Amino acid sequence: MFRASKSLVIATVFMVALVAVSCNSGQKSGAVQESSQIIGAGSTFIYPAMTRWIEGFQSSHPGVKINYQSIGSGGGIQQLKKELVDFGASDAALDDQQLKDMPAVVQLPESAGPVCVTYNLPDLKTPLKLSGDTLSAIYLGKIKSWQDPQIMKENPGVAIPNHEIVVAHRSDGSGTTNIFTTYLSKVSPEWDKRVGKGISVNWPTGLGGKGSEGVSGIVKQTPGGIGYVELTYAKQNNLPVALVRNRAGSWIEPNAASTTAAIDAFRDELSKDVRAAIVDPPETAKDAYPVAGLTYLIIPKQGKGPVKTQVVKSFVEYIVAQGQDEAEKLSYAKLPPTLQQQDQALLAQVGNKASAASHP
Repeated sequence: MFRASKSLVIATVFMVALVAVSCNSGQKSGAVQESSQIIGAGSTFIYPAMTRWIEGFQSSHPGVKINYQSIGSGGGIQQLKKELVDFGASDAALDDQQLKDMPAVVQLPESAGPVCVTYNLPDLKTPLKLSGDTLSAIYLGKIKSWQDPQIMKENPGVAIPNHEIVVAHRSDGSGTTNIFTTYLSKVSPEWDKRVGKGISVNWPTGLGGKGSEGVSGIVKQTPGGIGYVELTYAKQNNLPVALVRNRAGSWIEPNAASTTAAIDAFRDELSKDVRAAIVDPPETAKDAYPVAGLTYLIIPKQGKGPVKTQVVKSFVEYIVAQGQDEAEKLSYAKLPPTLQQQDQALLAQVGNKASAASHP
């Protein structure tokens, strides 16, 4: 866990900056206030939790203002690449090749959550069951009706309405898309060959919506609609979520507990690289939801001055420690202690000039 004394460090840095400004008549008196304005951008997946984290942090740090722009993981990465923001958030960690085109950064997981399959079938009272094979066939445009035999077989005895399926997907660069398509690529060789995985793909069918807000909006307004969003967006829009079959053959509800089970299933992989995917856990993970992912904060190793760098570090420490309980209230999964410790080691590189020229 991180020490509460970091607040004292921030206050001390602020005071040093204030003295420096006072001694330099050529600088504006608002320089210190300006330096405490922090801007982040990226993931819509994490936006509900990010809003809660910002409120909690600012309440105990009245001199700090944090503005987070929910523009999608791809947008956040581009903003960070152009050095227009102080931190980014993405549900898709940057790989080694992508890191070559970025300023020196650290990437650390700050929460995890399920990517839910939500749908609009108003007359259906029983939670829908959808396997990976069925989901890939729907998103390939091969299954077009909710009464398709493959869907009916997975939902025996359920009176599914006779609606045409209307597929909704993200139109912007999205880490949520990366999690969802990574899962489809693992369970469907045809999907992997024809479409593949990533924050943006060439969708074979469907309507595009900007952000998780856009996808949930399409589904809510369209009888027969289906989409993939973070759980909070489904709850906020009163949309049902499907049970998805995992490798153990269990039909799993997307929630914090089933996401934690997915994290636990990949404990060894994550200990070696925090960027490891946690989709489609092995058969031994009987309670794990198969379409889950970690979401990451991407932080420049050398920020825009010592004050901003310290504020960003303190905010991230708050997220990784106290913020986990707040995230759990919004149906995200808490980071296990091992990942929190890895985050602490990664965060130590921020502001450390010795590590500025290299990537983790």
